[in-house]
Amino acid sequence: MTDNDMSPPAKVGEDAPDEDSRQPFFTRLKMALAVLFARSEDDETPTKSGSRENDAQQRALLANVRKMGDKRVSDAMVTRADVVGIEANTPFDEVMEVFRKAGHSRLPVFRDTLDDPLGFIHVKDLFMAFGAQSVDAGAIQGFKAANHLRRTLTVPPSMPCGTLLQAMQAQRMHMALVIDEYGGVDGLITIEDLLELIVGEIEDEHDTANDATWRLESDGSYRAAARTYLDDFEEETGITLLNAQEEDVDTLGGLVFWLCNRIPARGEVIRHPDGHEFEILDADPRRIKRLRVTLVDPSGAGADQTRQAAE
Repeated sequence: MTDNDMSPPAKVGEDAPDEDSRQPFFTRLKMALAVLFARSEDDETPTKSGSRENDAQQRALLANVRKMGDKRVSDAMVTRADVVGIEANTPFDEVMEVFRKAGHSRLPVFRDTLDDPLGFIHVKDLFMAFGAQSVDAGAIQGFKAANHLRRTLTVPPSMPCGTLLQAMQAQRMHMALVIDEYGGVDGLITIEDLLELIVGEIEDEHDTANDATWRLESDGSYRAAARTYLDDFEEETGITLLNAQEEDVDTLGGLVFWLCNRIPARGEVIRHPDGHEFEILDADPRRIKRLRVTLVDPSGAGADQTRQAAE
């Protein structure tokens, strides 16, 4: 392995460019989208419904591009609690098992803790080195993930997403670690996370319908992941759980933290001032993982409809 392979993670954006220096990127991106959806005069004239649908898609994409100019890395990253990584001395069999369970092609590699990252490892490199079939035990004896490292970017959570997308494109890197002001790892972000800000959710063969962050139960309650976005859940249920001006809360788990001002234990029920209940189904000492939400319809008419929908 060369010295370049073992070089520390590349730092990007210590002196983030101002708005004017970022503008050309968004201008080029908007122009590219406009060209993509443009209709040539030589093309067959589309139907009115097709034209309206095409125009709506173009407007939506351009709107997302404009919104991306205001997004920071912290808005799109995978939080530290959800980062899947491996320790540098992890045996080969365990590394492959993590790849299989996580369904990722790249995994960050760290020394002792995630706050001491070394880079990342690509499953393709392991296949190239050892083959995709059964591996000879002698070939993997003494295997070290550190011997197959690739460099990763390190970026602050305040970096504009557009700036990071440019950096990833220029340096041909698909993953970046988000480092907080104290030098610890705050999360992880990939180029897919950034592109999803423009085109919406990108699903691959590892994504299934069961990945939804909530499910309506037969009794009218919702079984939800704590990371469920509060805005999406409120839109689904039609019930406002938190006034936007009251507190900066993004997820259901964050709402529960705000309500009780602590990390609740498994099995505990937290009551909302409007009568809604949040039962903690799964949690550890650091975070909530899953919960059951029982909503009270202020009108009293939606409960029966909710149960009928569940049935």
